[in-house]
Amino acid sequence: MLLGSLAPARRRLVLSVGAVIAIGALVAGVVVAASGGGHPTRSAAAQDRPGPVLLVPGYGGSLTGLDQLAAQLRSGGRTVEVVPLPDDAQGDLGAQARTLDRAVQAETAKTGAASVDVVGYSAGGVVARLWVRSYGGADRARRVVTLGSPHHGTEIAAIGSLFPGDVCPTACHQLAPDSQLLAALNSGDETPAGPTFVSIWSTDDQVVVPPDSARLAGAVNLTVQSVCANANVSHSDLPTNPVVDGMVAAELAAGPPVTLTAADCARFSAGH
Repeated sequence: MLLGSLAPARRRLVLSVGAVIAIGALVAGVVVAASGGGHPTRSAAAQDRPGPVLLVPGYGGSLTGLDQLAAQLRSGGRTVEVVPLPDDAQGDLGAQARTLDRAVQAETAKTGAASVDVVGYSAGGVVARLWVRSYGGADRARRVVTLGSPHHGTEIAAIGSLFPGDVCPTACHQLAPDSQLLAALNSGDETPAGPTFVSIWSTDDQVVVPPDSARLAGAVNLTVQSVCANANVSHSDLPTNPVVDGMVAAELAAGPPVTLTAADCARFSAGH
């Protein structure tokens, strides 16, 4: 049997999580982290001159789910565009990265900006990394911030890939921990020269399993709980939570990425 061929840990996970619920959670949407084992990558873009912000949605492609984050950044004076992705963001992640590149070219042509900042939610963070590595992003990005992104895969996608048919489309297969796409993306330097990288995630994430799949070597790595220890933030909450929105805005400010601590919790919780 298919389940009998799995390792015991994965078999237990499959038996405990229904496939329909797992994939539904993915579409909808343990540690206090520190720096990811290295110094943040240095960007060729001027750190004191932030350009437009492009928001990249997660698996399923919801644009409205990023409305609150977009509004928060616009209230701080930033120009923000949300990038529609092809095939409801369920198709090939490389094709999504090419779409992001076209959106960046259009935005820089329109604004005359020398660089952009990119925020990728969930699978959108993987798309942003693919863009940097393979589709011209290294020369155009000042900063890349990822939110709850399965940089090393999620067991939820691994479960989905066990089932035939359309339960697990192309992007779902590519987000499994042992996918060829992630193996290639993570080979060598996980944060190659170009933008500075920041990865933010929640220890409460039950879609990216394990949650610290979001950790990137060479990035500034932050859990929500390293700022607000008692924050209960699910995967789908990440783009709408005021603490997370405050963290993103702070990390996109002029200058290098900042060190956030528990002292910042109160002002982010208040939405300032």
